[in-house]
Amino acid sequence: MSLLEVWDLTKKFPVQAGGAVAHLKGTLRRLRGEGLETADGHWLHAVDGVSFQLERGESLGLVGESGCGKSTLARLIARLHDPTSGVINFEGEDIGAVPASRFVRAKQRPRIQMVFQDPDESLNPAHTAFSSIADPLRRLGGMRPGAALLQRVEALAAMVGLPGELLARFPHQLSGGQKARVGIARAIALEPSLLVLDEPTSALDVSVQAVILHLLEDLKHRLGMSYLFVSHDLNVVRLLCQRVLVMYLGKVAETGPTDELFERPAHPYTRALVSAVPAIDAGDRKIRLHLAGEPRSPIDPDPNVCRFYGRCPKGEARCAREMPILRRVPGGAEAACHFPEPHPRPAEARFA
Repeated sequence: MSLLEVWDLTKKFPVQAGGAVAHLKGTLRRLRGEGLETADGHWLHAVDGVSFQLERGESLGLVGESGCGKSTLARLIARLHDPTSGVINFEGEDIGAVPASRFVRAKQRPRIQMVFQDPDESLNPAHTAFSSIADPLRRLGGMRPGAALLQRVEALAAMVGLPGELLARFPHQLSGGQKARVGIARAIALEPSLLVLDEPTSALDVSVQAVILHLLEDLKHRLGMSYLFVSHDLNVVRLLCQRVLVMYLGKVAETGPTDELFERPAHPYTRALVSAVPAIDAGDRKIRLHLAGEPRSPIDPDPNVCRFYGRCPKGEARCAREMPILRRVPGGAEAACHFPEPHPRPAEARFA
């Protein structure tokens, strides 16, 4: 059995009309449990019918441009958002059926943890590094203040390379890399099966990014965790992940083994993404594929039209009347395209 199985997962957000006052009224209605209906009935489809599996010990990269729904998907898996529909099967149980407000007390909560994009926003400024790392141990691990808790926090700090003398410091007294280590130590404190990482290095200097990425790779093997790794940086995904899932406007465009997807992308959107990856070696540089047109609206999208239609260089009449589904293509990947073209990067696509 896979560690995580996601089936037809959907998340829609109501679109409020009428400005800030109407938005506030709608928020209050939802907090009172009066439903999500809006005055105009429009919905933003952030995640739309996504299915995938994650094996034990595997790293899955989640990529796509801003607004594609990858961070929303990560928060659904981490049970910070409630899905509109679909199944999130974790370790054999449908955790998507448990409301996020109650999942904090569920037995699976310690087994799924998250590392957030910006440690400045995810660390409580009034808590020391020690308190931040100890918090899940006290709340979810049942540990009480004392020698055992102190020893465990110090061990976690050592595991992530955080000097013990920094545990008494507050976030504003730490560097970006040190705060990132605190966030990682907090996330692994309960030895989760699944770690969801939402662009954990994007706010760091490049030199620090490399150190943190090597740390994450080491921790994955030492603790036997699985990673759901969200990133804009395809080079990072290629380094850390065995498989990749490419999203576009809430849908999965393509998924498959990392090397296969980078060397023989089948979906036109994936080919454009891969062509934009920077390369240091002049022999590895590729001709940049530029996409014309504008993205389609994620608000009440036509279920019969391909989300990439209008920007796709291969768009045909069929794409405007029939939504493509994921289909197996040669090489082991799956692409949601009527006209997939899995092929090696052509020699003429290199710069001399």
